[in-house]
Amino acid sequence: MANNYAGLDSVFYALADPTRRAVIQRLGRGPATVSELAEPFDMALPSFMKHVGVLERTGLIRSRKAGRVRTCVLERKRLAAAERWLEEQRNLWSARYQNLDNLLETLKGEDDET
Repeated sequence: MANNYAGLDSVFYALADPTRRAVIQRLGRGPATVSELAEPFDMALPSFMKHVGVLERTGLIRSRKAGRVRTCVLERKRLAAAERWLEEQRNLWSARYQNLDNLLETLKGEDDET
């Protein structure tokens, strides 16, 4: 199972930071320049570029430079892998809770019979 999600750790690492999550959320609406992405944050551009670098190395975003302008776009496939993993976990726990509910109903029925 671990091989099915190679690189998933790096995706969750990248998403663990609120600045990077905000960048991903913004890019979900469409491409943006680094300057546009950095605008809402109170940090120097070199510091912000470290966040962009993490997102690029993880494969969550890619960027293209034209002249002095770097434009970033979201790589939805990488997010889809994390989404699939989360959905599997949700399904697993849902089934476990359903099994617990069934067991409790069975035990309750046994108590009612005595």
